[in-house]
Order: sequence, then C-alpha cells, then structure tokens
Amino acid sequence: MSPPHAPTAAPDPRLSAAAALRNRDAIAAELIRLAPPRGLALELASGTGEHVIRFAAAMPGLIWQPTDPDPTRRASIAAWAADAGLGNIRAPRHLDAAQPGWARDHGPAELIVLINLLHLISGPAARTLLAEVAAALAPGGCFALYGPFLRDGRTTSDGDAAFHAALHAQDPAIGYKDAADVAGLLQDAGLVHAGTIMMPANNLLMAFGRPA
Repeated sequence: MSPPHAPTAAPDPRLSAAAALRNRDAIAAELIRLAPPRGLALELASGTGEHVIRFAAAMPGLIWQPTDPDPTRRASIAAWAADAGLGNIRAPRHLDAAQPGWARDHGPAELIVLINLLHLISGPAARTLLAEVAAALAPGGCFALYGPFLRDGRTTSDGDAAFHAALHAQDPAIGYKDAADVAGLLQDAGLVHAGTIMMPANNLLMAFGRPA
C-alpha cells in the first residue's frame, strides 16, 4: 500500500509590486499630513494591497476601503490585509474607477487615494474617473493623486520621456497626463487644488479638497 500523499499547500495569493514597496513610505508620510483624522478612506485601483496595509497602519483613525476591478488583485489585497491583522481595512470591493456612476455607491469618502493609474488609461477614461472622484469626495475631504505627469505639456526627464513613449507605442490612447489639465478638471468639478508635492522618482502628489 503506497503512503498517503502529503497535502498540497495552497498557492500564496499575495502579489508584490516593487514600485509599491519603493513609494509607499513616502506617500504615507504625505497622507498623514493631508488626510482627515477620521472617516472613510477610499483607495482606487489598489493593486497588490501593499499600499493599503501601510496606510491603514499609519492612519488608524480612518476606515480603509480598497478597491480593484481585477479579482486576482482583490484576492491579493485580502491576503495582505489578513496578514497585517489590522481592524480598519474593509474587504476589497470590485470597482473600475474609469467607468461612470461609481460615486453613488462608493461615496461620500473623507479621503480618496489614487496611485499610478492616470497614465495607464485614456484621456476620456481619466476625465470620467476625475468627475466620479469629485462626486464621491465628502465636504471637507481630501483627494490625493500620485503618479508621473507632464508639466507644461512636456516630460521632465529622459526616463519619463522613454516611459511615456513606450506607453504610446503600446496604446496611442494612453500615456502621461498634464498636471495642469488634471488640476483644471478637478477645479471645474468643484474641488480646490490644495498643493502639489514633488516626490521621489520625479513623481508628483497632487492634493485637492472639497470645501466643507
């Protein structure tokens, strides 16, 4: 009689992104300064979940709601959150932030965070996303937007120029958005531009608020 087979370990659902590990401490430091002390924090396009566990630990007064349209990433978010053992992270929800109408179901939120997405979607999709953010942001709330941007219509480093060109080659509809255009769209939607912060690797963190 052959010996019983040992049980096969389930694959680890946790994904990891080197960029998230590099930038999350710097982003967290700015969010601590910008974010309201309490309320709902909605993270759009949460990805692997490595951002939200860092943010939730640093800002325990906020209830963090991670979201992502990809079920594999939502499984990763849930696994990282379970591993972190924090009581202020909700189960990840399905949300494609580039589609219209989501603000009705996901707002109002006192803090909305979006990291490294605008350059990966088209101009019309970005405008839809920003309009929904403005609709979902609570009075007195803060929207923190992080990523690479054009400044006055231009890239500002050789690395950014190469990445922007590579994105255009992959899909002509995507690529870096101009920081001034993004600010203008959000201001037209009723938000106030609270400031732009230079971040590592030539990225920007743009902060916007809705008057109370």
